[in-house]
Amino acid sequence: GAATAPEPSRRMLGLLAAVAALLVLLVLSVTVGGTTMSPAAVWDALVNPSDGFDQFAIRDFRLPRTIVGLVVGAALGVSGALIQALTRNPLADTGILGVGAGSSFAVTVAVGVLGVRDISGYMWFAYAGALVVTVMVLALGSTRRGQSPVLMVLAGVCVSAVLTGASSALTLTNPEAFDQMRGWSAGSIMGRPLELIWPVLPLLVVALVLALSVTASLNAMALGDDVAAAQGVRLGLSRVLTVAAITLLAGGATAIAGPIGFVGLMVPHVARWFVGPHQGWIFAYSIVLAPSLLLASDILGRVVIAPGEIPVGIVTAFVGAPVLIGLVRRKKASGL
Repeated sequence: GAATAPEPSRRMLGLLAAVAALLVLLVLSVTVGGTTMSPAAVWDALVNPSDGFDQFAIRDFRLPRTIVGLVVGAALGVSGALIQALTRNPLADTGILGVGAGSSFAVTVAVGVLGVRDISGYMWFAYAGALVVTVMVLALGSTRRGQSPVLMVLAGVCVSAVLTGASSALTLTNPEAFDQMRGWSAGSIMGRPLELIWPVLPLLVVALVLALSVTASLNAMALGDDVAAAQGVRLGLSRVLTVAAITLLAGGATAIAGPIGFVGLMVPHVARWFVGPHQGWIFAYSIVLAPSLLLASDILGRVVIAPGEIPVGIVTAFVGAPVLIGLVRRKKASGL
């Protein structure tokens, strides 16, 4: 359980094993698919570019998809770890702050009302939607004594419900406009060009720096607000920085790939079992395990009904739901 924190050496070995697994999955992600290519062919496409179909498939489809999976996975994993630490709820994920619903609603408005048709156009709406909803939930969840994690969760669930309903209503009024949005709303890393990632990457890096900066504060806050305040933690500032990091990470991931569930919920949970309650280690594991889960799910989605594909968001839900039920049913569910 999380109570007995393992030795740093064991934590480090576990992390190295996780990194090795991620590297294997990165190679598989580029080689496995409708047509399976050898690692040698992949290497050739990177080092000696030419005009062959295989080369084109690797450079223009497989490689960007793998990089998108890596970036989106890491962002989802860390944002999940942050939200669980902030709300002190091991079953929290960014969905309960309304981040996904905010993004989806903003994209629905962009597509249905403003006529935005290109993912590079509505991506920024997704970011803006995540930001507005998070600020709203923060405001609704604040009391005289500062932010209340319980109130924030309630506000997030309420706002999510309203926005999800509004999105559905808009979608029904204009079905043609939403045909191309369907791929985004299922959660997919297929066909996302690298040009989508570059503008978001600096924001994700800023968010990771913020996440690292609040690690010590979150460790103290896990012992209770009074203990943290006695240790000199500035609770309000720490919460605001944490929420900013969550919004940038979850908003960025959702903007690029659409809403992908379960990754941010499950991975920090698993990490906590391995490393105990220390936030720094949980972040480190989440950054590696979350992209591993996302890439493994994506590879599975390509193989199961080949030559067709299942969007990764659907696969993570299929994989995640039974695992989550197992996690919750365990007597020693990892508390915070």
